Amino acid sequence: MAGQLLLVDDEPGLRQAVQAYLEDSGFTVHVASNAHDGWNLLQKTSPDLVISDIMMPQVDGYQFLKQLRDDPRYQSLPVIFLTARGMTSDRIQGYKSGCDAYLSKPFDPDELVAIVESLLERRSAVTKPITDGETPDIADMARQIAEIRGILMQRGAIAPTPAPIQLDLTPREQSVLKLVAEGLMNKEIARRLETSVRNVEKYVSRLFSKTGTNSRTELVRYALEHGLTQ
Repeated sequence: MAGQLLLVDDEPGLRQAVQAYLEDSGFTVHVASNAHDGWNLLQKTSPDLVISDIMMPQVDGYQFLKQLRDDPRYQSLPVIFLTARGMTSDRIQGYKSGCDAYLSKPFDPDELVAIVESLLERRSAVTKPITDGETPDIADMARQIAEIRGILMQRGAIAPTPAPIQLDLTPREQSVLKLVAEGLMNKEIARRLETSVRNVEKYVSRLFSKTGTNSRTELVRYALEHGLTQ
């Protein structure tokens, strides 16, 4: 999948290597060595996704991400943190700050490409224009909700097993996951949690990333199988 990417990292060697690998994978990559230059480049290029280091001089990745999320133009722009800080507490802080994915150095470049493609596909699905009077994704959403409710009816047949990895779900992500597992749509979840539909979409997207799933049905089945929701 082609796309415009912005890579912000103060390590020249890693920046060049990641840029080359992503360009070989078909992406157009704009690079900056610090958050200030990254912000200026963001205005000029309007990328589809941002990859940012955390530990940078003057303005770190968390501050850069906050600047993005505080701007209405970039509230839903996918952001991947690429960093040497790989402790669980660091990942939690990253997700709480609003990143969509978190990769610790050293990393497998194929995994980075897979995450980029997945986030771009989801963003494309959310922003797909309405054509021929069709309401986007309603039929598919209705099908997924029906499948979720079917899974819930057969819940006893799904034996929970220990999750293969420890997921760092925030309290809000846990609340959204619980309501998705109850078969609620985004508007209903937003109303229940007294937040915006855009925020719910952001949390669902993060849940997809953290669980490696691609649909609400897969997410609910994964949650039930691994005891992530009751």
